[in-house]
Amino acid sequence: MRNSLYFIGLSVALASCASHQPVKKNSTKSKTPVPQVTSQVKPPTPTLPKTQIQHEGNYDFFKVNIGDISKNDNTISYGSIVSANPKGYKVVKTFFPSVAQNFRQKYIILHYTALDDDKSVTVLTQQSVSAHYLVNNLGDKEIYQLVDENKRSYHAGISAWRNDKMLNDTSIGIEIVNPGYVADASGMRIFPDFDGAQMKKVAALVKDIADRYMIPPTNILAHSDIAPTRKSDPGPKFPWKKLYDEYQIGMWYDEATKQEFYNQIIPENYAVEMSTAPFIFKYQAALKTLGYGLEPSGMVDNATKKTIEAFQFHFRPEKYDGVMDAETWSILQALNVKYPNK
Repeated sequence: MRNSLYFIGLSVALASCASHQPVKKNSTKSKTPVPQVTSQVKPPTPTLPKTQIQHEGNYDFFKVNIGDISKNDNTISYGSIVSANPKGYKVVKTFFPSVAQNFRQKYIILHYTALDDDKSVTVLTQQSVSAHYLVNNLGDKEIYQLVDENKRSYHAGISAWRNDKMLNDTSIGIEIVNPGYVADASGMRIFPDFDGAQMKKVAALVKDIADRYMIPPTNILAHSDIAPTRKSDPGPKFPWKKLYDEYQIGMWYDEATKQEFYNQIIPENYAVEMSTAPFIFKYQAALKTLGYGLEPSGMVDNATKKTIEAFQFHFRPEKYDGVMDAETWSILQALNVKYPNK
């Protein structure tokens, strides 16, 4: 029996070995394989919501916001959609618009011309400075548009606010006819008032622009806010609080919050503290937090004085001496509470 099993196992082993004999190589060179031609399948067209492009004559507009308002991402086309026209091809708007876009217009910057009406028009249309709009002081219902809102005008110059610089790129400039300040014998600057009817024009214009582009209060600014070491316009007589109270335009502090900060100040201690390096650094940092392009140093230099003055022009026009007194400091803190720099 054992012999039978032995021979059976040997037979199986031999059969197994035979089945694993190496394959003899073919000495003949293989021919180059012929590539197989496969027809390309066109990918399926993605299903997208039907675009809401409006056709007006030969122009297309997209007037629906599908962006994230909190990020100022918007797709509304207030002007006509500008498209390429490549020779021999057709540009279509089948998949228009992409949501990854936003407005160029993030800021509204207010100026005064320091000229009369006629000279303001001449300078802003014929020289190397411009604005999108010019608000005259002729008592009429007209506002002059000088530059397309989708284009840059040259009104801001070297400028900064919060995380943005060179605000010509991202702003709409509004020039207001006003003679500007004159200096008296002592060098004190005397700023003229703004005309009431003219301010109604300004308010209506700013409101319209801010609503259309969803520009936040923190981005409606004076030229002096974004360039405090160079500019003082539109000056302390510009009615920021009136615009805030009557038209909900721009920033203003809450009086109760300001008063709460003010009540915490001990005048005798503050008079000593305000000249110390740590406190100077602290209020410089607070000005930067609000938006001003000031780098904290702990020293009161010209840039610091000018920045405080610009802040006072806007938020404390009764006193604009460039000194961070208790009232100014309380207003600054109240503004940072209301408008945190996120």
